[in-house]
Amino acid sequence: MTHPADLAIRLRRAAFNQALAEADLAAIGPLLAPDVVLVTGSDSAVIAGRKAQLLAWKREFAARPRSIYRRTPSTIEISPVAPIALEEGDWQGQHADSGEVYAAGRYSAKWREIDGAWVIVAEIYVTMA
Repeated sequence: MTHPADLAIRLRRAAFNQALAEADLAAIGPLLAPDVVLVTGSDSAVIAGRKAQLLAWKREFAARPRSIYRRTPSTIEISPVAPIALEEGDWQGQHADSGEVYAAGRYSAKWREIDGAWVIVAEIYVTMA
């Protein structure tokens, strides 16, 4: 039987993917913990904090050609001792205008349930292609 948190996290990831595709900053904010940390795939830049990440996404959305990133979870493991979970999967970046995939790789994300909602507290990306 699937843990209810597994479904909740998969739905939140799908919402994040949709927000990225639609360049919807307002939808991204509630998916991130205030002190979220993201480590990028190729240069390992660290983006610390919700505000910093939203500014980075705003820049990405304004870039031409615009990129769309999609994360596809392969596993979600719920901690039996704390309201946290580990998501692992594949990601890809593609050009919005042509659909051409120009980068791809693997990622891990740590989620935490805060006030009944699952939010991302940390993500690390590794570019593999």
